[in-house]
Amino acid sequence: MWIADGWKEYEVLDSSNGEKLERWGDFLLIRPDPQVIWNTPKKLKGWKHPNGHYHRSKKGGGEWEFFDLPKQWQIHYKNLTFNLKPFNFKHTGLFPEQATNWDWFSEKIKHAGRPVKVLNLFAYTGGATLAAAAAGAHVTHVDASKGMVGWAKENAVSSGLEDAPIRWLVDDCVKFVEREIRRGNHYDAIIMDPPSYGRGPKGEIWKIEDAIHPLIRLCTKILSDDPLFFLINSYTTGLAPAVLTYMLSTELAPWKGKVESQEIGLPVTSNGLVLPCGASARWEICRDII
Repeated sequence: MWIADGWKEYEVLDSSNGEKLERWGDFLLIRPDPQVIWNTPKKLKGWKHPNGHYHRSKKGGGEWEFFDLPKQWQIHYKNLTFNLKPFNFKHTGLFPEQATNWDWFSEKIKHAGRPVKVLNLFAYTGGATLAAAAAGAHVTHVDASKGMVGWAKENAVSSGLEDAPIRWLVDDCVKFVEREIRRGNHYDAIIMDPPSYGRGPKGEIWKIEDAIHPLIRLCTKILSDDPLFFLINSYTTGLAPAVLTYMLSTELAPWKGKVESQEIGLPVTSNGLVLPCGASARWEICRDII
């Protein structure tokens, strides 16, 4: 498992009975987590005195209950700054477990010894975009939500990256890739974090089981002749890491690389265990494969 254990201002304090207790800077949140199927004693005081608690409804969805929580605040990861605010369906605007992937590809970009063009699809509030830009890459950030792209721009300003070479685009990811193929544009690295289900700006339906493999195949047509890496994240239950490995290995075979897939997770402070938080697949070029 790849573990995001480099945080100073975020931690999973405990988890039990379908929920996790987290520290986001100076504030404690309780949020639901479908992976937490165990029921252990809730001994930490934070369980009784959170700043925010997202209550899931049996009918679907849910709502926040707040106790002295600001509308927006910040936390930091290394040289990056993220603006947080609780919004619909339990989210805060950041997935801290992804830091393990930021660290991985940041090192690849820094040591590439050449300019690196990165395409970030389903780019959300820009965690991966900012990490890649801070490492020295030119990044194209694509998301179908205007609000998420605006939020990502705010994070860039807060991180001192307002002048970094980032292209911000509100667009359907599949249609954008199709246009890039026609335009003859290419990228040295591709990151994608597709939702299990979603809609594009014009109501286009996205179902990951049906759409992920065709999108990977499309993306191979915009890879440069000397690609650096290809990263896929998945939070879809039932989409095992081995499935991601199989798709990347099949479609990227001409580039003579290697694929490794793992669960990603966050350390739990109360017991030293690891909370699973989805899966990632990492393809990278192998210079020693002929």
